[in-house]
Amino acid sequence: MLPGLTYPEESLRRLAADLAEQFHGVFAAETVERYVLESYTGLLRTSSVKAHLTTRTAHFARERLTALAQAKGAIGRSVPEVLFVCEQNAGRSQMAAVFTNALSGGSVHVRSAGSMPSSALNPTMVAVMAELNLSLDEAFPKPLTDDVVQAADVVITMGCGDACPIYPGKRYVDWELVDPAGQPIEEVRRIRDQIKAHVIEMLAGLGVTPVA
Repeated sequence: MLPGLTYPEESLRRLAADLAEQFHGVFAAETVERYVLESYTGLLRTSSVKAHLTTRTAHFARERLTALAQAKGAIGRSVPEVLFVCEQNAGRSQMAAVFTNALSGGSVHVRSAGSMPSSALNPTMVAVMAELNLSLDEAFPKPLTDDVVQAADVVITMGCGDACPIYPGKRYVDWELVDPAGQPIEEVRRIRDQIKAHVIEMLAGLGVTPVA
């Protein structure tokens, strides 16, 4: 364990040990521990559901470590990596991620993040995606971190301002979309359909044929 660091929960100690074993030979245990605690702290600031915080920390820390390993060339990438960024990671970027997962059939790996993440997903957004039988049960707002930006082949921003770090040679695309927060359901449906059209266009640019 890193000198001076204490774990707020025993479950995080176990998580750090599990991830250190998973990434053995890629990262030192100290690096894994730091990522676990940073990820926990980042989610703690915004999460409204503390009961699921350790599970979400596991997902977030694993995604960040994987992204960092990819960016450093320590592990390979078999499919394109796309990162969606909006302000709250509660509406637009989550919809884009779900559409990309569904329409690519696994031919694209997706991450999403927020420059100022919300405490929970937009319930109207969840409802309009459910109308298309697309679930967000596993989704939650996550803060934007450098590692996921570095790992992405394409970074798609949606009204996150200048918060997204810029790396030379990285492809950045901005989708101009209305923020669904506070909008009536008819407007959120319109935004949803715009995002789906954008995703289909993006997949075509990556050489991926959308599944039916």
